[in-house]
Amino acid sequence: MSQYPYVTVFDFETSGLDPQRDRVIEIAAIRCKDDKVISEFSTLIYFDGKLAPKIVELTGIQDEDLQDGLTEDTSFRILNRLLKDSLLVAHNAAFDLAFLHYTFMRLANRSFTNPFVDTLTISRELLYYPHTLKDTCDHFAVTLEGAHRAMNDVHACWEVFKRFSQEVDMNTYVNKLSYLKKYGPPKWTPDYATLVPTENRYKPR
Repeated sequence: MSQYPYVTVFDFETSGLDPQRDRVIEIAAIRCKDDKVISEFSTLIYFDGKLAPKIVELTGIQDEDLQDGLTEDTSFRILNRLLKDSLLVAHNAAFDLAFLHYTFMRLANRSFTNPFVDTLTISRELLYYPHTLKDTCDHFAVTLEGAHRAMNDVHACWEVFKRFSQEVDMNTYVNKLSYLKKYGPPKWTPDYATLVPTENRYKPR
């Protein structure tokens, strides 16, 4: 993908599932060039609230862990420098892109225009269900330890992205987002995204 010399793989852990109401509580991102990681950023973000037990169970992040986190504004200023001229990559990108959009709008009254690739969309098209990052990693024998902590997920997603790149023309997946027909399209996506309804494919018995 020579037209995209920089790739930034990123992941958010959040206080909930609603990108308009909930907040990012952990950021991880790696900026890559020529298949090498050239910089990375990870932080917990100060959160003035109480996390739901399900979020604590899922991420292992405790309320007290966030009291010494960076401010949201500082965290996203740093992240923005990594994103700048990059192709963005995430697993289940619709989720992370929506949080990126609403946070940027709240902090800076602007969104983003970066092209992106969703490894979940590729997994749904090429692999059998299930398509979680862990399952996709298992398909490629990529180690993912501590799933649902942002930096672990980011490095695993980067490895998955590189493996998919060896099998398909990644240019065909730029700005492409699949969604399951039974749930309907995401509530928010970039206006330049191509939305593709899909259904899970199951391995024959």
